[in-house]
Formats: sequence, structure tokens, C-alpha cells
Amino acid sequence: QVQLVESGGGLVQAGGSLRLSCAASGRTSSSDSMGWFRQAPGKEREFVAAINWSGANTYYAGSVKGRFTISRDNAKNTVYLQMNSLKPEDTAVYYCATRRHYGLGTASGEYDYWGQGTQVTVSS
Repeated sequence: QVQLVESGGGLVQAGGSLRLSCAASGRTSSSDSMGWFRQAPGKEREFVAAINWSGANTYYAGSVKGRFTISRDNAKNTVYLQMNSLKPEDTAVYYCATRRHYGLGTASGEYDYWGQGTQVTVSS
């Protein structure tokens, strides 16, 4: 089993920044790829960003590309999501997830373990 704990969410004004962290513990592996998803009220969970096992490859949803940056520190078993130029439409619960695969994944069904989520609220 792998446990994931997100942190760093909060309330921020439009145009501001937040940095989310996701700490993994348990039966982790540095070969696992990881991703961030989000779910706004009344909407389905959607892909935000993914990173492969080494950090060399990343992929972003079009709505966040150029504003968000995903990174990882395998020595700390932690993945990060730096969010800049935040917009009210970025308001959601953000979840990190990990999959037992070295490649990128963009569908929630490709991921094996999930965190509990952290709330991000962007005010206009």
C-alpha cells in the first residue's frame, strides 16, 4: 500500500500563487509516475499534470499549461505542483495520485493510489 498526503492548499486571490506538496509513504517506488487531478463542485475529476518516474517528462492539461509546474524529489518521496497566475476557475479540491508505471498517465483510471485532497480556492 501507498499513502499520499497533500498539503499547501488554501485561499488566494486571482493572479496569486500556491505550491502544493504530496508526500508519499509506504511501499513507494522511485519508478512510479505521479499526477495531479482536481475536482470542482458539481464537476467530474479532471487531469491537471503528470510526471514520469525520473522527472524528465511532464504533461499538462491545456487549461494550466504555462501556469502550473509539476516536479518531484524522489529522495523525499514528494511531488509538487507550483501554481502561478491562479484564476477563479482553478478553484477545486486537488488530488495527487501515483501509478505503478514509469510512463505518464492522464486518466484517473490509470492511477493506483490517491490522496485525500487539498482545497484550493481562488477569489476574484
